[in-house]
Formats: sequence, C-alpha cells, structure tokens
Amino acid sequence: MDLGIKNQWFIVGGATSGFGRATAEKLIEEGANVLAIARNEAELLKFQALHPEKIKTLAGDLSLPYTLDLLRDTFDLSSFSGAFINAGGPPSKRVMETRIEDWDDAYKLLLRWKVMLAQILIPIFTKNNYGKLVFVESVSVKQAIENLVLSNSLRMAVVGFVKTLALETAGKGITMNVLAPGYHDTNAIQRILVKTSELKGIGIEEARQNLINQIPAGKLGSQDDFASLASWLLSPHSNYINGQTISIDGGVVRGSFG
Repeated sequence: MDLGIKNQWFIVGGATSGFGRATAEKLIEEGANVLAIARNEAELLKFQALHPEKIKTLAGDLSLPYTLDLLRDTFDLSSFSGAFINAGGPPSKRVMETRIEDWDDAYKLLLRWKVMLAQILIPIFTKNNYGKLVFVESVSVKQAIENLVLSNSLRMAVVGFVKTLALETAGKGITMNVLAPGYHDTNAIQRILVKTSELKGIGIEEARQNLINQIPAGKLGSQDDFASLASWLLSPHSNYINGQTISIDGGVVRGSFG
C-alpha cells in the first residue's frame, strides 16, 4: 500500500532503537523524511549515514525542556506532517518499593514533556489544517502489568490527555492516537525480565519463556509489525481514526474492548 507520505517530514523520538528505529525506517521506505531524535549522537549519525538525504538529527533527551526548546528553535516545524512520540519507560517497581521522588520522575518522563511537545505542534498543525500524532505507551493502560506501577499509572494519564486533546482539535485536520504495545522483542522488555527473575528466583531465559507462555499468539511481537501500523496512523489513510488507544499485543488483553 502506498501510504501517500512521500517527501513529507516526521519527527521520530527514540529513533536509534526499538519502535522508534523501526518506524523511522518504515517511513523512509515509504519515501518520507525523518527528523530522528535520540540521546546517543553517535548512533544518530550512523543512522543518518544510511539515508543522508532523508534524515536530519537532533541529539537530546525529549523529556528535558532544553531539548524541546532546541527542537522548536532549530527546525522549521511548519513543514512537518506528524510526530511519533516515543521515549523510554520508568524503572520496574512495586508500589511499596517506590519513593515519592520516583513518582515525580515518572511524571516528567512519561507525561510532562508530551504535553509540552503537543503544545508546540498543535498550533502549527492547526494553521496547516493537517497533522498526525502517534503516542507510544503500553498495553498496561488497558491491563496492568505486574511490577510496573509507575508505567501503569502515568501512561493512563497520557491516554486521558490524548483523548481530551483529540476532542478539542477535532475538525481541524488533526488526528492523534495511542499505540499500546504488549510484549515485543525489544530492549525495553529486559527490565521486566530482570525484575521477574529477581522476584521469582529464576533465570532470565525462564522468565522470558514464562512471559511468552502468557501471550495467546505464542511469541513476542515484532517491532516491524508495530512500525507498519504506526506509519499507517501517521498517513492520510488514518484520517477518520482519532483519539483511540490501539493494542498491539498478540491477544494479551482479554477484555472485549482490548
């Protein structure tokens, strides 16, 4: 399918690995251009060298206001069609293991900067009468994941924010949706496996297999499959899908509206 995004520009967070890298590559495959953002400048430059005509880079941590200011002040964002809003997650902890400072950090990591970035982009998209936002969260917004209380809690706040903003911007050519990935074969799953291993006194590989056994599909998800849906949501083909939270989980969420 031609996604109809040739020569369009997209912001991609976490662009050097996992979902960010896979989505950036898929967008480029479709003829789009990418502003790749990640903390590791060396990895960004390696990625740019593979597609020098299609990639611009910004090295920085998106959760920091300085990086958002740099984004706004360095690039002409009026030429962008959308953003893949993606960054890392907080540490794996149970409720009674957390300190209040952990909650403050999780707010900054999972919610605060996404509100700030949306407030930068929405006026531009409104003026252009077009724009796409895809927020990468977790299947935990639909079904809590053990030992991830910080993620379980603060990511739900992002869903509420996106749903509200979608209503406020409806009819202005802007759509935004949340992707809720389950267990995928990326580096991010490692913190879950390590925590499970510690709590249950088992090896990492046993923890990994036990996790796979919980997935009806019988395997971990592919980041390339994830990227296909993310890229489609960033394209004009998704114009009538707005404010939704879509699971990509191999059937892990058992509810009828999962």
